[in-house]
Amino acid sequence: MNTLNETHQPSLRSWLSSANEPDTDFPIQNLPYGRFRRLSVDESWRIGVAIGDCILDLQRLEAEQICPENIQQCLQPLAAGHLNHFMSLGFAQWHAMRQFISSILRVDSIHQAVVADCLVAQAQAEMTLPCEIGDYTDFFTSIHHASNIGKLFRPGENPLLPNYQWVPIGYHGRSSSIVANASDIQRPVGQILPTGASEPILSPSKRLDMELELGIFIGHGNALGTHIPIEKSEEHVFGICLLNDWSARDIQTWEYQPLGPFLSKSFSTSISPWIVTLEALAPYRLPFSRPKDDPQPLPYLDSEKNRSEGAFDIQLEVLIQTSLMRQEKQAPTRICKTNYQHAYWTIAQLVAHHTINGCNLRCGDLFGSGTLSGPTLDQAGALIELTWGGKAPLILPNGEQRVFLEDGDLILLKGWCEKSGATRIGFGKCQGIITAAISV
Repeated sequence: MNTLNETHQPSLRSWLSSANEPDTDFPIQNLPYGRFRRLSVDESWRIGVAIGDCILDLQRLEAEQICPENIQQCLQPLAAGHLNHFMSLGFAQWHAMRQFISSILRVDSIHQAVVADCLVAQAQAEMTLPCEIGDYTDFFTSIHHASNIGKLFRPGENPLLPNYQWVPIGYHGRSSSIVANASDIQRPVGQILPTGASEPILSPSKRLDMELELGIFIGHGNALGTHIPIEKSEEHVFGICLLNDWSARDIQTWEYQPLGPFLSKSFSTSISPWIVTLEALAPYRLPFSRPKDDPQPLPYLDSEKNRSEGAFDIQLEVLIQTSLMRQEKQAPTRICKTNYQHAYWTIAQLVAHHTINGCNLRCGDLFGSGTLSGPTLDQAGALIELTWGGKAPLILPNGEQRVFLEDGDLILLKGWCEKSGATRIGFGKCQGIITAAISV
């Protein structure tokens, strides 16, 4: 499963010209799923597939009755607006649908005229969360982020806690506050302990941060009391999106011991609107390995497949645009560029570990990868690292400085894959603008 096949061929071209542009996120080799509705039209949310600058409306496609019977059965829940049902069907159905959609969008498709009537321009649509999200678990998979945070939070101590290199660390987050791309992010209020004070105060966060992550969607789950072996883990993963785990560092510092994050994280998490399937990412798989001197994964977290192709070459970047930059019509400026291949734990390992105690995953559950920082400071995926806890402010091109986020700041995450011999594919955008805290 999730190996190279005809849908990945770089020579494939679509009859939709925008899908053939070299810088598009959504060529025919990608075909991610999302949920949308047309602007200024009174209609329900529906499921679509991104292609070029358009969306293939699967409700309209189903009504055209051009699909083989096996595809029609998969298409019916999608046409009804239920991505979760399709996600629960498993890889054979996911693959069959990908092959069919690819075939009707190719230059030699006999259905071009019919399918063209099923397209909606992305500029004429609004997006929402791509599926119904169940439980949300945020992991801590970057050893570089863990080391940097450890140095800041526990100066003078070993930055890595003893368990980090043995177990994928995670915490259960708040799925109810996950929001779609371009939602406003209200500055949270909580308890903070001012420097030098002995008692906390209730205050809007003054150290609001972002975290560059990927979101991992579970397709079909497992029964309570069972576990998913690492060899089967990826069969349960539908796809990946961009994720921003907004973080209130001053609230977090006061509350995180002994049980970890709470109000510092639960106020909001942003995700991009498109789920890029694991199958689409097949050309960008990489071997996974650990440094020889590091502890090697326990047997339940190790497999030949995970070692040979468990990592992914996904390029990631963070951009910021202040309110002043918008007023002066200045484009967002990049503050970080890194790659998912630096992660210390793979997707398969996260699934295997999450279920080893008998925990049941369900369709639509979401994992956060944790902040994906690289080995150098310019690859750090959070402001707390980029500014070294506020000691080294970022100097933006217009002369403004940032230590943490200010009201009006826009944060934009981007992700894409490209290499010689494969077609570039992207994840779209994940952005949010910080707004003022409510009065308390």
